Amino acid sequence: MKRILLIAGIFLQYSTVFGQQHKQPTQKPNVIYIYADDLGYAEIGPYGQKKIKTPNLDRMAKEGMKFTDHYTGTPVCAPARAMLMTGKHGGHSYIRGNFELGGFPDSTERGQMPLKAGTMTVGRLMQQAGYKTALVGKWGLGMNATEGSPLNQGFDYYYGLLDQKQAHSFYPTHLWENEKWDTLGNTFINVHKPLDSLKATDQDFDYYKGKVYAPEKMTEKALAFIDKNKGNPFFLYLPYPLPHVSLQAPDADVQEYIGKFKEERPYYGQKGYAANKYPYATYAAMITFLDKQVGLIMQRLKVLGLDENTIIMFSSDNGTTFNGGVNAKFFNSVDGLRGLKMDVYEGGIREPFLARWPGKIKAGATTNLVSAQYDLLATMAELTGQKLENTDGISFLPTLRGKNNQQKKHAYLYFEYPEKGGQLAIRMGNWKGVRTNVKKDPQSPWQIFNLKTDRNETQDLAASQPELVKQFDEIVKKEHQDSHVKAWNFL
Repeated sequence: MKRILLIAGIFLQYSTVFGQQHKQPTQKPNVIYIYADDLGYAEIGPYGQKKIKTPNLDRMAKEGMKFTDHYTGTPVCAPARAMLMTGKHGGHSYIRGNFELGGFPDSTERGQMPLKAGTMTVGRLMQQAGYKTALVGKWGLGMNATEGSPLNQGFDYYYGLLDQKQAHSFYPTHLWENEKWDTLGNTFINVHKPLDSLKATDQDFDYYKGKVYAPEKMTEKALAFIDKNKGNPFFLYLPYPLPHVSLQAPDADVQEYIGKFKEERPYYGQKGYAANKYPYATYAAMITFLDKQVGLIMQRLKVLGLDENTIIMFSSDNGTTFNGGVNAKFFNSVDGLRGLKMDVYEGGIREPFLARWPGKIKAGATTNLVSAQYDLLATMAELTGQKLENTDGISFLPTLRGKNNQQKKHAYLYFEYPEKGGQLAIRMGNWKGVRTNVKKDPQSPWQIFNLKTDRNETQDLAASQPELVKQFDEIVKKEHQDSHVKAWNFL
């Protein structure tokens, strides 16, 4: 009997070792990066929003991590997306402003300046690691059949809006799918046609409505990509055009908010973009609609058994807009921070950022790590075990995993923005330096704020901080490289 037990024990020992040697490696984690458009710092529940419902993002924060001091690369669409994708800040980025090509009608659609061929993007990095990659949403970095096409920039599949001007309408005549025009059945809407406030009827407002809501199609294609790639690691970049104006949302979603805002008055298009009878209700509905899409994505992951092996991240390209019928003050969109979209003050560049990875990211965690969207490339490189050179980013993966003692930190974050007069900003610890109107005044003085005691940038301390002024000047000299676009060289 003892002999039998001994033999059995030896067999068990060897079989265990054998099993360990031949154990299948855990599948690489899937990554989904959801990018909102013009969503302010405090327009979702986790950051204090009271008037707009975002239950799925609330859940994402409760089950994941909230970053309090996370920044976009620059406060406007195309360059923010370029910096997110390429890991470069505003002094090094190939694209630094909205360089528009073509016009608004379908016949003149040409998009924005394309990324140059061979650019290292997050998509290309993930392809190198064996991931299937997809872009679904708003691109803004090159049209089909150009070097900037998503298919030439690291994505195996794409669907959505290539030209940001087309994104001004949520009921476009078409979207693009892998270089091909996908007709949606909507008629062309001139969303920049204002209404006469003295004559406008309900029928006039209905002109700005369509049949097929572009974000719905985007979610449909995103879910199909997830379904198709459930058996292999995938990276899904999901830059929804919501809640960028025009103010347009399905009637059923708007109805949820009609009557809830006593201050609401019709918007007739006097500040650009589509007129809307219920601008506050529609804006709230657009953000809640975006939240619903996040819920649909998380639900599909759960059904497919991918939930615990998928990292979901959520952020926005810049602060709340100032036009098109949006009232940032009414919704407390940036929680008192100074500035909005197109400003390098905190309200234009500090963004919401949530990350969820069940079992890996501690539920309900909050971090004040000073980080930027151009850190994503470095983070994905560390996640996939790749060496990365020539990036301005630092991986925040240690923070996500709760290994704060291993987290490297930025000595400073650098922001350079050539539009709205030419602006500079530097965040160094709790200190923030800002220069504005630099094109007109090359000697424009630094404004210096202590964000620890003055997060809303109300008190300029430059007169008492001459050493910081010197340090900031030296940082600009170090970080600025001239651009290939003359208009972007304002220093």
